[in-house]
Amino acid sequence: MAAGNVNPFNVSDSEEEAEHRQDGADTERSPSDEAQGHSLGPFSPPAYSEPAILLSSNRTSPSVDGIPASAAAVAGIGVGSAESRVSLDAIAAQLLRDQYILTALELHTELLEAGRELPRLRDYFSNPGNFERQSGTPPACKEQGVGPGGPLNRAGSISTLDSLDFARYSDDGNRESDERVAVLEFELRKAKETIQALRANLTQAAECENPSQERKNYKSSPEIQEPIRPLEKRALNFLVNEYLLKNEYKLTSITFSDENDDQDFELWDDVGLNIPKPPDLLHLYRNCGNSLPLHRDTVNVAVSVDPSDLPGDYFTQKPVQQTEAIQQQQQQEVVQELEYQISLLNSEKQSLAEQIKKLQSDIQALQRNVSSEPTTVVKSTPSKQDPLCDKPHLDNGQYLDIRGVTETDSPLDANTTKTSTTTTTTTDCTESTTTATQPQNKLKSQSQQGKTSVKFDQPNRKLSPVFHQALLSFCRMSADSRLGSEVSRIADSEQSVMLMLGRCLPHIVPNVLLAKREELIPLILCTACLHPEPKERDQLLHILFNLIKRPDDEQRQMILTGCVAFARHVGPTRVEAELLPQCWEQINHKYPERRLLVAEACGALGPYLPKEIRSSLVLSMLQQMLAEDKADMVREAVVKSLGIIMGYIDDPDKYTQGFELMLLSLGDPSERVVSATHQVFIPAFAAWCTELGNLQSQLIPSLLTRIEKLLKQGEYGLDEHKLHMYLSALQSLIPSLFAVLLQNAPFTSRANLQGDVPPIEVTRFPRPASPLQDVATIVGSREQLAVLLQLYDHQLQHEGTTGWDSLLWVVNQFLPQLIEIVGRINVTSSTCVHEFSRFFWRLCRTFGKIFTNTKVKPQFQEILRLSEENVDATTGNGILTKATVPIYATGVLTCYNQEEDRKLLVGFLEDVMTTLSLSHAPLDSLKASFVELGANPAYHELLLTVLWYGVVHTSALVRCTAARMFELVLRGMSEALIDKRVAPALITLCSGPEFSVRISTIPAFGTIMETVTQKELLERVKMQLASFLEDPQYQDQHSLHMEIIKTFGRVGPNAEPRFRDEFVLPHLHKLALCNNQQTVESKRIDIATQLFEAYSALSCCFISEELMVNHFLPGLRCLRTDMEQLSPEHEVILSSMIKECEIKVENKGIGEAQGSISIAASLVGEDAKTKFLSKMGQLTTSGAMLANVFQRKK
Repeated sequence: MAAGNVNPFNVSDSEEEAEHRQDGADTERSPSDEAQGHSLGPFSPPAYSEPAILLSSNRTSPSVDGIPASAAAVAGIGVGSAESRVSLDAIAAQLLRDQYILTALELHTELLEAGRELPRLRDYFSNPGNFERQSGTPPACKEQGVGPGGPLNRAGSISTLDSLDFARYSDDGNRESDERVAVLEFELRKAKETIQALRANLTQAAECENPSQERKNYKSSPEIQEPIRPLEKRALNFLVNEYLLKNEYKLTSITFSDENDDQDFELWDDVGLNIPKPPDLLHLYRNCGNSLPLHRDTVNVAVSVDPSDLPGDYFTQKPVQQTEAIQQQQQQEVVQELEYQISLLNSEKQSLAEQIKKLQSDIQALQRNVSSEPTTVVKSTPSKQDPLCDKPHLDNGQYLDIRGVTETDSPLDANTTKTSTTTTTTTDCTESTTTATQPQNKLKSQSQQGKTSVKFDQPNRKLSPVFHQALLSFCRMSADSRLGSEVSRIADSEQSVMLMLGRCLPHIVPNVLLAKREELIPLILCTACLHPEPKERDQLLHILFNLIKRPDDEQRQMILTGCVAFARHVGPTRVEAELLPQCWEQINHKYPERRLLVAEACGALGPYLPKEIRSSLVLSMLQQMLAEDKADMVREAVVKSLGIIMGYIDDPDKYTQGFELMLLSLGDPSERVVSATHQVFIPAFAAWCTELGNLQSQLIPSLLTRIEKLLKQGEYGLDEHKLHMYLSALQSLIPSLFAVLLQNAPFTSRANLQGDVPPIEVTRFPRPASPLQDVATIVGSREQLAVLLQLYDHQLQHEGTTGWDSLLWVVNQFLPQLIEIVGRINVTSSTCVHEFSRFFWRLCRTFGKIFTNTKVKPQFQEILRLSEENVDATTGNGILTKATVPIYATGVLTCYNQEEDRKLLVGFLEDVMTTLSLSHAPLDSLKASFVELGANPAYHELLLTVLWYGVVHTSALVRCTAARMFELVLRGMSEALIDKRVAPALITLCSGPEFSVRISTIPAFGTIMETVTQKELLERVKMQLASFLEDPQYQDQHSLHMEIIKTFGRVGPNAEPRFRDEFVLPHLHKLALCNNQQTVESKRIDIATQLFEAYSALSCCFISEELMVNHFLPGLRCLRTDMEQLSPEHEVILSSMIKECEIKVENKGIGEAQGSISIAASLVGEDAKTKFLSKMGQLTTSGAMLANVFQRKK
């Protein structure tokens, strides 16, 4: 290799070699290390064999003049002589043997980049065991000195080199001092933690060690059980939890873990030091009998015993006394082994304390070097953030430890406090060097401040350090527990505070009252945002979502507010990686409040997620909850969140999925979910479809196609629920459709907000179901909408629709298709008529009066063709019997309530009534119009105007139709209006010569008797009905009798009791009696059938005994006589009704007899009391009091 070439291994120069020479004395083995070389007994785990071989080879590695062989090899390469050229594998082996790990890593990286990978280096750096500190470290590893590779050997880091940032160890800049400072600080913290763990285990072993006398007592008394030791308890807890997990007892395992929160069940090493993991519980149970001796002292000689039945070691068993002696000896050996373990741990603790001293001295030396070369330090910091800052474990030096180093048993001098001070100062300097923007003077000020902040006055005494230590031991401080450890060190930086909060919050939250836990939300969120450790952040967010068992609405709002704040702070990547998994975990939680929190969180976090996740994972989560969740409030929240997602989605391929979600939401059985669909989801989905340009081309035509298909399938029974679902969706799309018309109009480019614009009338648009259905919200503002509406009306009235494609689509395709659908629905279905009527009303009100008069009404009028020449024709009147009539009348003509609009409605209804009557066509369409309009009291006067037109019409057919329409409008009408206008009109119709007209008024009279309470009006109606029944001219009017009986059966149960008792029942009895003499069988069966229906309805009413005996039972018997001959099946029912009525009469007579006796007795008692009090009144003045005493209880 040429001398001028750059040597990538030329990093271990004089400084490292000098340090290695200085540390050479530490590589020799001490007597304590020799003692550690023995076997550690059955409790020591097997050490890793390969690292032990590599590390132990350092003792025998050749060296030249005190320079390690690896350094010599490197130096040889640097000279470049061909004769001394050494293979790369030999260099790698020597570097690993001398523990030049960083140099070996750089060599490995360079070879990887050059495509010349060495198997030795690859195997070494891919094995995590080479970089993990084990409790049972072999002596060969322990005796290593502190050289350049020493810190990595002693490091207890849980990370491997696979997770390290290779850029950290590159050669760009002189960063050797900075790196060594950070590594040494890291080693110091890990050494302290190891000492703390060793001390805790030693304390537990010392506390749990029972005297031998106590063990003897336990053995001599088997009923007294030896108390469990902490180490045994932790081991058993680990095995029990492992058994529960293996056998799918997950809930029990969770509860068990919560009850033992001081133990980590995922790591066996958490149980204790030098304890190998035993077999699982099942293995212990199966082998428990083999290890225990079976005590079979005697065998009955009279019985033959098969040797195969005995245990295998039966004949080799010793007497019980000998067995107990062996057990005692074994226990003594165990005690000796434990004591030996304690001695080993003590020696290891002492060696670690010595290593701490040396590490602290190294830190001081390096700190002096760093402070002496400020320019080099600043320049060596790269522009990127140092990977050391990303390590969550660099928190050891960022605490002010109030304990000092008083934890070791070895005597320490007063320099301990100074060393601790230097440690804090070193951390400050390390932090400042990792940021290139901090100036050098700030570095020095921080360093000086750190030194002065923890400097204490030393007493001018000559007490020994051991005496000082013993004296301070009487201060009662608890630094060994978890809480004591946290209290004993105070954070002095933001990162340290975050780390402390991350450790303490999981212990604080369970002890806070449920009603006040929302107060912890800011603390949890800030810690989760700023904590450097992903695992701790995940735990904190898990605590946030599980903070309250069943959060109420206000608590959920607080949590969601925090989640949104977290998302804004950390960005979409961390929201996806940290918050979404918490939602996914609780998607099937047993409490609906928790699932509701998940549903709301998906919507709240939607704007802050990556668009790919928003349109895939989140959409799938919400779709699953919508289809599977059983709680209405959860599905309602899901629909709202879906609406929010639809406002942010931008993938056109998701349109089909969105349409399916809309139909699924509309078909939900809960009204709350359907309402949320109309308020949130459909407007958001329509806005997206508008941007895609398929609102008019796909969404609305798809719904119309489904309605048409539903009507084709509904010839034998229409699914009204689905029809309502599709039609309501169309109705919710009307505002979006109108906004599309305005935004795509020819005048849109001329719209500006300058100048005076008339305000929009309050009643211009129908009230929206939600702000998202407000046209002003869709367009942008109410001012912008006012400008567009002004231009819209002017365009329709003066300029026409040429070039206005969106409006032409509505006029030429949308409206004709709707009118065709309306003509196919069943007119007798009041629900369908009402739904379409509301749809057209909202459509016309949204699009405006000019559009309704010029575009909608002409299309209906063209189809209905209400001209006089078509009155007698039968071909053009089919459309008048369909639902087109009531929907046009109630949905289009009632949109605007001005005088000309009311006249148009009255004229249309008069024409329809006249046309249908003269054509002898069914009146269903007219009835549907009157029922729909009669439901609104504002149209009662208008309907009576139409009916009066029919009352005074010259044609009896029209008058009959008007008489029948009165029955439909009377319900809900005021009594004053009935008295002034309806009753006179009906009496006018009854005065006509046609019997058909008179008969048509009977249902209306019956409805008046059913709904009116005014006595004078009822008497007038009663007289009119009596004239129908008693006037001889009506005796042979079979249709009149049929109508009266039918009306009596309908209004009798709801009419006034006096009218029912004095009028209805007696006349029904007469009609039944007359029907027995009817000779025409067809008329007799018609009357009998109507009487049967009437008596069945009246049998549920209260009927007095007199009426029951005189009218009701005789009428039933007459009816039974007819049914015996005409309808035997009805006769059976009538017989049972007669029998029940007779039983009622008999029971009522018995009850009245008993009541008369009690009444007579009470009268006698009252008379006797009066006489008694009159006598007592003559004797004393307190007669009133006596009367109270003797008064009978009522």
